[in-house]
Amino acid sequence: MEPERRKTKKYTFKSLEVEELRKLGSLIVDQDKFCSKYGRLLYLLRTKMEEGILSTLIQFCDSLYHCFTFPDYQLFPTLEKYSSIIGLPITGRIPSTGLEQDPKPCEIEKSNHLRKGEIEKNMVTKGGLPGLPAEFLIEKAPTLSQERKEEEFEAVFALLVYGLFLFPNINNFVDMNAIKIFMKKNPVPTLLGDTYYSIHLRNSYGKGMATYCTPLLYKWYISHMPAPLNSGARKKD
Repeated sequence: MEPERRKTKKYTFKSLEVEELRKLGSLIVDQDKFCSKYGRLLYLLRTKMEEGILSTLIQFCDSLYHCFTFPDYQLFPTLEKYSSIIGLPITGRIPSTGLEQDPKPCEIEKSNHLRKGEIEKNMVTKGGLPGLPAEFLIEKAPTLSQERKEEEFEAVFALLVYGLFLFPNINNFVDMNAIKIFMKKNPVPTLLGDTYYSIHLRNSYGKGMATYCTPLLYKWYISHMPAPLNSGARKKD
């Protein structure tokens, strides 16, 4: 009797907008200080993923047990591991659910140092969600850097990373959900939840586009693999 063949799941992964973010990240004066405040965002942005690794991993996803089941063992992405990779603690704050009331411009102003008038002028709606165009923030960030407003620049840069990289949704757009997660300062549970949800959703259809921070899952997976593939996993940012 022939062994049962595993049905291949066909996925595509959302192309993350990293080149412009990498350029902006090079403008950070004190990277250690930035890391202590916002986590290892620069480290994740520099991730170079080997082609085919995640596509292969997805084939071993076990939707029933919410893990990856291999012939001799199982692997579970966990909060603790994600927290270690991104370099941010799991705080006691309630993670963003997406159901909270949208913050007002004056509240957003306090979290990222943008002026209330700028936020009101540039806030638009795409895909049914309000948010800020990435173009506006990408143009704003270098100006803040040139003016040596490091704290303001880093906040705008981190917000861009949240919207375009950690919680990608609409291309070239930092939507309100990403803004709320940024303001909550407790992104790890949402990052892990996004991973599980997107993979489970794609498994339900057996195909489709995965929309989550794939470099984070990639870093988690290769941390369990032998060298040399994970040789850079613990390098300093």
